[in-house]
Amino acid sequence: MPGERATLNPPGAVAKDEPAPIGGGGGGGGRGLVVRGPQRILTGSELFVKKYRTEVAASASSCVSTFIAFPLDSIKTRMQAYKFRSFWDCVTQTHKTEGTKGFWRGSLAPLASVTLVRTVSFSIYSKSKVTLSGILQPVFGKNAISPPNTSYKPLNPLYWFMSGAVAGGAITVIACPFEFTKLSSQIELLMARSRMASVDDPSHITRYQPKGTFQSAKSIVQNRGIGGLYSGFHLHFIRDTLGTAMYFSFYESGKQLFASSNGAGPLAIATSGGLCGLLSWVLVYPIDSAKSIYQRDVLTHRPGEALPNRPFHFFNRRMYRGLGVSMARTCIVNSVFWSTYEFIKRRVDSIS
Repeated sequence: MPGERATLNPPGAVAKDEPAPIGGGGGGGGRGLVVRGPQRILTGSELFVKKYRTEVAASASSCVSTFIAFPLDSIKTRMQAYKFRSFWDCVTQTHKTEGTKGFWRGSLAPLASVTLVRTVSFSIYSKSKVTLSGILQPVFGKNAISPPNTSYKPLNPLYWFMSGAVAGGAITVIACPFEFTKLSSQIELLMARSRMASVDDPSHITRYQPKGTFQSAKSIVQNRGIGGLYSGFHLHFIRDTLGTAMYFSFYESGKQLFASSNGAGPLAIATSGGLCGLLSWVLVYPIDSAKSIYQRDVLTHRPGEALPNRPFHFFNRRMYRGLGVSMARTCIVNSVFWSTYEFIKRRVDSIS
């Protein structure tokens, strides 16, 4: 309109200080100049990080937490697939026959897969929360369910659980080939030992050369085709759908429970992260054991050969083999992950 001045600011820029009208009379008083903070134009990378803060925080946190706790995951898988006298027996046997590097054998696949899976999972979960809260609010009412990042309502765990289930089911398509390759890398030496000698006598295979992550994947594809990478998909899908649903539900609930009047602090976040991983993992652990055993049977039988019929017993002691080390691993992983994740998100939010 005539007499008005429009100021265009580039994306990420803070508007310039402008003179405000000087009012007189009418009780308005003179307002002088409106003083605003210093200008700064955000760089392209800063704008990208702010736009995709969830994905950036999830991927960076996954790399840190996965690398730190991978040796415990390796021991857990070995104890599920083969019989050892104890946790320390598995540790000493692994170190004796494979050295320190043996504890990180197969780590490249999960570092890549967990980073990708977490990033996709958190992105799907965040979008699913918004969508499902919008669907459920008209059904249950605004006093029962609130949108994400708003005050807690009694039925919020319902859309947390449903959103987690959607994310868990979706990421199975990505995660299954990586996990099967990881398991193959972790137990390939044990498979060789079981063929050549007893578990307690590794002297016959001192010259055995492990294939490693990429060679294991190549071998699986050569022998079984691309579909071979999805061996055990049905068990993986059940585990991740239920596990991810409970995982996010427990974390969100824990943050609400342990938060102070100033919100969730570092201790509340670390505690909620550790507990959400611990509780969800304990509940789906027998399914994970069944998956590991099934995939081991696939690897130890020729393509097309009938696999042993192993009935699933939920409360069988064998299904909980390695649970102690797995609980320690998942507690550490998720405490580190969520602490790092929330820290990175706060740092991104502070960019201005």
